[in-house]
Amino acid sequence: MFNQTILTVISVALYIGSMILIKRTSSLQTFPVVDYQPRQYLIPACLALIIQGLTLSRFIFTGSGIDFGFYLTVSMVLSVVVAVLILSAFTKPVDKICLLIFPLAALSLILVVMIPDQSHIVKNFPLGMQIHILTSILAFSILSIGAAQAVLVALQEHQLRRHQPNRFMRSLPPLQVMEQFLFEILGAGFLLLTISLMTGLVFVHDLFVQHLVHKTVLSISAWLIFGLLLFGKLFYGWRGRIAIRWTLTGFTVLLLAYFGSKMVLELILDRV
Repeated sequence: MFNQTILTVISVALYIGSMILIKRTSSLQTFPVVDYQPRQYLIPACLALIIQGLTLSRFIFTGSGIDFGFYLTVSMVLSVVVAVLILSAFTKPVDKICLLIFPLAALSLILVVMIPDQSHIVKNFPLGMQIHILTSILAFSILSIGAAQAVLVALQEHQLRRHQPNRFMRSLPPLQVMEQFLFEILGAGFLLLTISLMTGLVFVHDLFVQHLVHKTVLSISAWLIFGLLLFGKLFYGWRGRIAIRWTLTGFTVLLLAYFGSKMVLELILDRV
C-alpha cells in the first residue's frame, strides 16, 4: 500500500507538471501555430500515464480474475482517455482538452488508492465479451474527449460572441477547425459505440440477471442521439450550439449508462 501511495503521488505530481507546461505555453503563444508539434507537456504526461497504469494493474489483475470495481473502472477509462489524447497530440492541438482531463485522471487514481472499493471480479471472458468490453471502453473514452471538446467550443463561441476572447481562447484553433475536430471525434466514437452495442446484444445472454437492461436502454438512447447529430451535420449542416447541446446530452446519457447504474448497484445497493 505504501509503494502504491508513493506511485500515486508521483503520478499526480507529473499530471500537475504537465498542466503547468500547457498553461505556460498557452500564455506565450496564439494560434495559428506553423508546423504544429507536440509540446514538452507530453513527457510528464506519458510518465504519469505509465505510473497510473502500473498502479492500476496491481488492483485490476488479481489471482482470481479481473476486478471491475467502480473506482477502478473509472480510473481505467480515464487512463485510456489520456492515452488517446497523447496519441492525438502528435497531429492535433489537444492540449487544452488535457487541462480538463488530466485533473480527473489524477483524482480517479487517488480515489482508487485511498478509498476501499468493493471487489467485483469477473473470470473467464469469452472472445466476444472481450471485444464488447474493449470497444465499450474505447467508445466511452473517445466520446469523453468529444464532450470536453464541446465544452471548449462552447466557451470559445461564447467569448467570440462577446468580442472579448482572452489569451487562452486566442491560443485555440479557429472555431471552424475546433468544430471539425469535434465531429471527427464523434464519428470515431459513434462507430466504436455501434460495435460495442452489437457485440453486447449478441454475447450478453441474460440482461435481467446481470442488471444490464437500464444500461442497454441508456446506451441505445445515447447512440441514437449521436447518430441523429451526425445525420444532421451531414445532411443539414448542423453545427454551433446545436452540436454542443446534442453532444453534451448524448454524453450525459452515456455517462449514466456506463457509470450511473454501476454506481447505484455497487456503491449504493452494494450488489453487482
